[in-house]
Amino acid sequence: MFDRLKMAAIVAGVAGAALLAGFAYTGGATGQTSSLQTGASAPAFTGIGTWINSAPLDKAQLRGKVVLVDFWTFDCINCAHTLPHVKDWYARYHDKGLVVVGVHTPEYSFERDTGNLKNAVKRFGIEYPVAQDNQYATWDAYGNQYWPALYLFDQNGKLVYSHFGEGRYAETEGKIRGLLGLDRKQG
Repeated sequence: MFDRLKMAAIVAGVAGAALLAGFAYTGGATGQTSSLQTGASAPAFTGIGTWINSAPLDKAQLRGKVVLVDFWTFDCINCAHTLPHVKDWYARYHDKGLVVVGVHTPEYSFERDTGNLKNAVKRFGIEYPVAQDNQYATWDAYGNQYWPALYLFDQNGKLVYSHFGEGRYAETEGKIRGLLGLDRKQG
């Protein structure tokens, strides 16, 4: 009888843990949002202490371009998994009008160090502009809550798409291509 009770307690505990995990993690699926909604204007890059691979960028310079903003931090494994895709989109579509801006917002204190960030940018082979957002000013302007987070803006600076976490790479690329006026057979 005690074995049955032990087994029932274990099953109930595992089921409860699975239920809590399901509520806590949505894996980039529906339900994850930021305060920045589709159709909103792109916030300014504010509070940026350092720009890597670029002079400082502002909204006026980006008018007329398709802009992908990637919130990341270099010690995040999920961010590391998305970087090859972001780098590929930059390589393939930069000359067609896509601007990629990585906004590095640190999770840990050692990620705030500019030298560490520059080393990470070099190690990952990132060639697009990276804004160092140590004070979370741009993060807060977007109402962002996630690493990684992608925000895609049209040529008028309006948000057309966002995605949080890993995955949906084909969907994201399709949105980029659509905004650039490329069909599946081109570029």
